[in-house]
Amino acid sequence: MPRLVEEPAPRRPAYFWWLLANALALCFAVVSWTVCLHVFGNPEMPRNYEILRKIGRLPELNRYTVLDVPNGNLLDPKGLYSRFFGLSGDQLARFNTRLIRNYLTNFERPLSLTYIEGDYQVEKVRELGDSDFITSGFAIRARALVKPDDFTKPAPYPVVIDYIFPTTETAAVREFRPGDILSVRKSPNCAAILHIGHVTDDDERLVCLTVVPIAYGPYRVGDNITFGIEPPTEVRPAAHFPLFAP
Repeated sequence: MPRLVEEPAPRRPAYFWWLLANALALCFAVVSWTVCLHVFGNPEMPRNYEILRKIGRLPELNRYTVLDVPNGNLLDPKGLYSRFFGLSGDQLARFNTRLIRNYLTNFERPLSLTYIEGDYQVEKVRELGDSDFITSGFAIRARALVKPDDFTKPAPYPVVIDYIFPTTETAAVREFRPGDILSVRKSPNCAAILHIGHVTDDDERLVCLTVVPIAYGPYRVGDNITFGIEPPTEVRPAAHFPLFAP
């Protein structure tokens, strides 16, 4: 009786393994590209910023002057209050994420860029430290002053600013004292909104804006005092706002 011999299982053709290897390589390329776009496109996220730091690709802030700053919106204290007072917590969170990203990417989307103007009375001053978004320089908390009409003196308005001076000349903080008037204009200050929040003062809800000048160079205080403002080389995206404790 003839002996039955089992035939070996058919081998997979060579092109199967070739297609599998190419499919895996394609998936890896897509995932890598997606991760790279996410990391480089969202430097405001602390984890992404640390990745960029480790690979030596931190975003470099442009050193703008008054003549070449990006175009943006311009609001005085009344306009700032009207625009931002009614925003909810979720709206503020989304808006602030966009503001930080825009700042770190040199305002690729200038529609999110808003400059402030107005007169503000200094309330507090302090040097910046390692826990702040910008670690070198000092900050000023100031309350907006607005004239109710042409015949009345300026009165406090429900808008406060935390004005950041990015500088290595921190001794200049002594030139600003509570009660001084900080006059902010589009030119030459170019103070852009970096963060929006709300604070409470004597049971009054105020709009609190963190702003930073993006036109760099000398800043003059009075007639004789000048110090330099320069873009920070690094920031700390995980920092908390506002800059002054309630």
